[in-house]
Amino acid sequence: MPTALITGITGQDGSYLAELLLAKGYKVVGVARRSSTVTFERIQHIQDQITIEQGDLHDQSSLVDVMERYAPDEIYNLAAQSFVPTSWNQPVLTGEVTALGVTRILEAMRQVLPKARFYQASSSEMFGKVLEVPQKETTPFYPRSPYGVAKVYGHWITVNFRESHDLFAVAGILFNHESPRRGLEFVTRKVSDGAARIKLGLAKELPLGNLEAQRDWGFAGDYVEAMWMMLQEDQPDDYVIGTGATYSVRRLCEVAFAHLDLDYNEYVTEDPRFYRPAEVDLLISDPSKAKEKLGWQPKVDFEGLVKMMVDADMERLRRAGG
Repeated sequence: MPTALITGITGQDGSYLAELLLAKGYKVVGVARRSSTVTFERIQHIQDQITIEQGDLHDQSSLVDVMERYAPDEIYNLAAQSFVPTSWNQPVLTGEVTALGVTRILEAMRQVLPKARFYQASSSEMFGKVLEVPQKETTPFYPRSPYGVAKVYGHWITVNFRESHDLFAVAGILFNHESPRRGLEFVTRKVSDGAARIKLGLAKELPLGNLEAQRDWGFAGDYVEAMWMMLQEDQPDDYVIGTGATYSVRRLCEVAFAHLDLDYNEYVTEDPRFYRPAEVDLLISDPSKAKEKLGWQPKVDFEGLVKMMVDADMERLRRAGG
């Protein structure tokens, strides 16, 4: 039975990845920060099948300790300060966790488990002010937020450890991936939750930022499969993961509200308070390398994803209402 270590296991991607690995017969060990509030909601249904250990990307000794005790074959670093707007308010924290945290876990692996395989969660936000459309593995980075800058550091330190220390370390440059487990602060969940609340009479309007912003949105459950595939290859390499299609926030609203027989124009307002200080340009992936080398394909399309999220929020809110 192979063992996998997942940082950020309580997040969206961590929960889907843990499910996938359990189905493949792995022993799954998750690293979670000590917190005064329990945040295990996304993994509650599998908590008795996995092991949770305390650890923190600020504290290298805690990472060394968990690696020594469990000797994982695969290490997936999904932990980060991952909300872009927060990175402007807390740029130092974002750098400590999202950038230097990667170095700490790689250095712990180098010391304890140099033969393990490592996955780093890189991000399409690294492309930022895009220098070519669509974006592929060789597209230069031009990040437009402290989060994007931190992710560039995390990406390049992964490449550096691979080349300097001969580690099996890969980076997945994932474009936006969503699900019913996405945090409510992200625009896709804002829209699916907002539409559901309006349908149920719990809200009257939905204020959003730039409705013309465009993203390449896919389903998180599909994307974690690509992470696993990268670590099964003979040689470590980096891959862009996305759908290759892009949609505006306006179109997101249109699909979500129409699924509930509502017209988004009657409820959605544009509020400059939610604009980014620096907007990214047209983020759209070219995932051809992943399709050709890994055999990876997204299974859930944009409309299917939005409807899945709206249905899940309707069900959640109905349950909460008794």
